[in-house]
Amino acid sequence: MPMPLDRLKGSIPPLLTPFRKGAVDYDAYARLVTHQIEHGTHGILVNGTTAEPSTLTIEERNRLVDVAIKAAGGAVPVVAATGSQSLAETRALTEHAATSGADALLIVTPYYIRPPQRGLVAYYLEATKGIDLPWMVYHIPGRTAVSVTVETLVELKKKSPTFVGMKHAVNDLGFVSDALEALGKDFRIFVGLEELSYPMMAVGACGLMNAVGNLQPKKLFDMCEAIWKNDLAGARKLHDELLELNKAVFFDTNPIPIKYMAKRLGLINENEHRLPMMPATAELEKKLDGVLQRSGLLR
Repeated sequence: MPMPLDRLKGSIPPLLTPFRKGAVDYDAYARLVTHQIEHGTHGILVNGTTAEPSTLTIEERNRLVDVAIKAAGGAVPVVAATGSQSLAETRALTEHAATSGADALLIVTPYYIRPPQRGLVAYYLEATKGIDLPWMVYHIPGRTAVSVTVETLVELKKKSPTFVGMKHAVNDLGFVSDALEALGKDFRIFVGLEELSYPMMAVGACGLMNAVGNLQPKKLFDMCEAIWKNDLAGARKLHDELLELNKAVFFDTNPIPIKYMAKRLGLINENEHRLPMMPATAELEKKLDGVLQRSGLLR
């Protein structure tokens, strides 16, 4: 039974992937899921960009989905990111997430290939064919080298009854208003750039899929709740409090800063990455320590 769509909103952080001596630390990942639920979150996003999915095998990505679903225990929705550059791989990941009990899917535009818009439409329809789960486009052209147009979203909506929204990781507020006008106010748009959390929600985004939610789940939860209550002053205050931390996410390629800060806060044991990603440099560590101290997270 598909999840009621009114649960697909709010702060749904893309959890990082803990590694230990080169292997995925699934026990540590389960603890991250539990930490999110205990500290307030609207949902969990598995295998988002912050999880370094391009460095994971299909089997590892599938197991992370399984671990998240078990650890969440139905307390919050679990959204599985199942996209890649390969249709066959995307289809395999999508089928596994659907059969394992994920509540929704997030599928990135196929990277590197730079397909035409008609290719994107055909790709998404094939990737989700026969899958009875709500799914969303992950729009992040800075990493994929391809953008999605509003016209493409409209065509997908016409041809796929389970297409319900997108994660928008682009510095373009106008696109949000255009998409909501064309697809309706119930079209779900999640903010994918930390610094735009407050303004994008203020113009109609339904929630956040932000890496900084790994560190501050409750504040992101509270910001969403404040906006839904029309407490814009309260939401703005939280946005201002998070601003330096939000900027710090991009001091280096995500999730390098997030993983270091998560280690400093005791959320993971090591800020280990897989090549070609690398841990934070000593200079960056010092800079991030300052951010954590000023944010009141490190004393």
